[in-house]
Amino acid sequence: MATAAGTIERTASRKRSAGIVLPSVSLWQREVVRFYRQKARVAGVILSPLLFWLVIGSGFGTSFRGGAGAQQSHYLDYFYPGALIMIVLFTSIFAMMSVIEDRKEGFLLSVLAAPISRSVVVLGKVLGGTTLAAAQGIVFLVFLPLIHVYPGLGAIGLAVVFIFLVSFSLTALGFAIAWPMDSTAAFHGIVNLFMIPLWLLSGALFPMSGASGWMVWIMRANPLTYGVEGLRSVLFPAAPGAMAVGTDLLVLAVFAAAMFALCFYMANRRTTKPAA
Repeated sequence: MATAAGTIERTASRKRSAGIVLPSVSLWQREVVRFYRQKARVAGVILSPLLFWLVIGSGFGTSFRGGAGAQQSHYLDYFYPGALIMIVLFTSIFAMMSVIEDRKEGFLLSVLAAPISRSVVVLGKVLGGTTLAAAQGIVFLVFLPLIHVYPGLGAIGLAVVFIFLVSFSLTALGFAIAWPMDSTAAFHGIVNLFMIPLWLLSGALFPMSGASGWMVWIMRANPLTYGVEGLRSVLFPAAPGAMAVGTDLLVLAVFAAAMFALCFYMANRRTTKPAA
């Protein structure tokens, strides 16, 4: 009994001695390098939402009024924040598929067997996915001149904050969904059932003011709504003002913290299988 207790204590001591920062940075770097080595994957993440934005936006054109201000007279203007969030969503999904792939390849098992805390896996994976998603979203800001929008440095800075918070939240949510799964097909099924409707009911495609009463309540309860509306407020001066932006940031920050806590819970919980 004492020997077993000593072994557990020595294992915990080795995990603490390994630290958190260096292993987390190593996993973060692996996620980034792994993503950008797949050129077709990078192109698909950016080009798919870009084409979706151009085709849908041009199709609706001026027949859809996304806002009362002069700067939102075309549907391309209204749909822009939704297309940007779509890029973040797609990148987060693809990035967290690596959790399932690493489990199949045995890499995740070797990491869990190493003298490090499971929190390292959460930090490395989530921060890696967040970096990828936020970078892709920020790159999409270069298309703002196409709709004749030229925000100042302050607006760009706030937009980056919104992009980071949304990226972090969706990546953490993707990690929590992927962690207990061993099939990419099942992961895609959950994503199509849950995360895509999360985007559709965020005000990305249509405004909350024109939705049905029951749908308005769902959209208000959807944390992603505050990311889309926050970006719209920052990039288009005719949208809600500073107080609304502050509320959007607060809701997103709480959502990000909750998803990150969920990741830690999922990764650190112990599951026992019944004996045969």
